[in-house]
Amino acid sequence: MTRYEVNKNIKSRYDGKRFFGTRTYPTINPDDTDIIYITNETDCLDSLAYKFYKDVTLWWIIALMNKLGSGKMSVDGGLQLRIPTRIEQIIAGYNKLNS
Repeated sequence: MTRYEVNKNIKSRYDGKRFFGTRTYPTINPDDTDIIYITNETDCLDSLAYKFYKDVTLWWIIALMNKLGSGKMSVDGGLQLRIPTRIEQIIAGYNKLNS
């Protein structure tokens, strides 16, 4: 998925008007295979997603796992984050919830 991909979460109301549906995210539980990463001042969620997953759009996995709901992509230096490594199940859960 790229950031330029057409939003597939467009729905239609009873009167035919279109709107964007709400995205639902799966629950992510800690796993023994998770990587523990200590952030530095230059880290952002999208750059961490690229570093670990080679896909900047998967930043939300790191944010959900670490309960980072502030609405910003930057993270404070010295923060300990859990980086899930088994992301196939997480992505499948996301796709199932939003299909």
